[in-house]
Amino acid sequence: MPVDVNLALCNGCPGASEPPCMRVCPGDLLYRGENGIRLRDPRRCWDCAACIKVCPREALAMYLPVSLGGRGARLKARALAGQTRWRCIYPDGKEEVFELPAVKQE
Repeated sequence: MPVDVNLALCNGCPGASEPPCMRVCPGDLLYRGENGIRLRDPRRCWDCAACIKVCPREALAMYLPVSLGGRGARLKARALAGQTRWRCIYPDGKEEVFELPAVKQE
């Protein structure tokens, strides 16, 4: 389930020296291409979803396995103050939203 970049939404964060998604990727797999963010090697993606949570344009998503959501179902996330909002978007356009509180690091 590597990250999918929607190039219609992704602008590569032109004002940032390093886009948020690139900054948080633990595998250093994202880079800024001519038309937005690209994934270097999808096979090396850890599926951690860190980049999805911080994308200000919500241009990143993961396609779910068919057994979890049907062919074409996507998972998007957004990190908010104190919580993460996950959206499962099914092939028929229906959405389910899950909000989970952020875990405090001690």
